[in-house]
Amino acid sequence: MTQDFIIVDEFCASHHLEISFIHSLKDHGMIETIFVDQALCIQAEELPRLEQIVRLHRDLDINLEGIEVINDLLQRIEEMQNEITRLKKRLNLFEGVSDD
Repeated sequence: MTQDFIIVDEFCASHHLEISFIHSLKDHGMIETIFVDQALCIQAEELPRLEQIVRLHRDLDINLEGIEVINDLLQRIEEMQNEITRLKKRLNLFEGVSDD
């Protein structure tokens, strides 16, 4: 299985960001970075979340602590939505209702 990576320097250049912003996100535990061929990278699957963080920071002028809280709440909401879906499927099984 191949993993796709985004080079942090290129991401920062295309989004007009300082690389220190990415380091701050890593320090706050909001993203993970890795080195691939001596280049600092993020996994491509993290790109949508990273772009969301950049928009929150830039467009709404939210600081890193605020972004951290928002990310935590969004993750909780997603987990609850998944749990609701799982419980609905289980309930449908017990009631004999199909998913159609």
